[in-house]
Amino acid sequence: IGGACCILVPKFNVNTYAELLIKKQPNIIPGVPTLFEALLRAEKLENADLSCLKGVFSGGDSMSIELKKKVDDFLKAHNASVQVRQGYGLTECVTASCLTPKDYNRVGSIGVPFPDTYYKIVKPGTTQELDANLEGEICVSGPSVMLEYVDNPEETHNTLRRHEDGRIWLHTGDLGKMDEDGFVYFSQRIKRMIITSGYNVYPSDIEEKVMGVAGITEACAVQGYIEDKPIVKLYVALDSEPENKRKKVDEISTYCNDNLPRFSRPTKIVILDALPRTQMGKVDFMKLCD
Repeated sequence: IGGACCILVPKFNVNTYAELLIKKQPNIIPGVPTLFEALLRAEKLENADLSCLKGVFSGGDSMSIELKKKVDDFLKAHNASVQVRQGYGLTECVTASCLTPKDYNRVGSIGVPFPDTYYKIVKPGTTQELDANLEGEICVSGPSVMLEYVDNPEETHNTLRRHEDGRIWLHTGDLGKMDEDGFVYFSQRIKRMIITSGYNVYPSDIEEKVMGVAGITEACAVQGYIEDKPIVKLYVALDSEPENKRKKVDEISTYCNDNLPRFSRPTKIVILDALPRTQMGKVDFMKLCD
């Protein structure tokens, strides 16, 4: 039997959070990617000793490969012996059900399923299981999967389905894939997929790529429209106010033209002071949709 003291931070403030890290010296930090991105810029942590940390976990949203590297470098520079470990879960499966192993990770992976928990990837809208490394809908089965949505049998029927193997599988509504060794890779919510010029465009691919532009701290690609014609619209936040916004937009546009397929290049690019957030600290992409 183990016990733990939980330090609650009802409303996130980077300065308050940094002070608590220094004063309380916690062993474990769970958070969403935006929390870790904020900590990288916390002046109060510049000389902080974080050797107390035994586990750093990121979930709730997709963490880019570049951000993970920055966080890992930050932890190492502050005497922490651990790296950030990514996980995946959802309310219908009692939070986390997949986690990066302690001493081994694969670039871009959210880890492997918990014991007694099973994952499979199916063709969206079906129960047809896909081969390794093919992208489809993530399905989960195990003891932590919910019984039903209360008083909503229709939604329960759409979400919990019995497959040919006899098991009840939770259809998560998330896109991802699994490699030959059982490591899972999350892409994004199916409903976030952008359709333009007859192609399916994945916002996460655009967001991951555009982080290569100097100065960009956050990016969010959404479905937009110009005279009812569907387009890709890209919102970004920068680490500082650009001297010339038009010139920065042109730089981002050129980078996208050079590094993205034609059908996924943003037609419109908008620079914001900060991207809108949900109460959980995730980027609220719905507020950015037309």
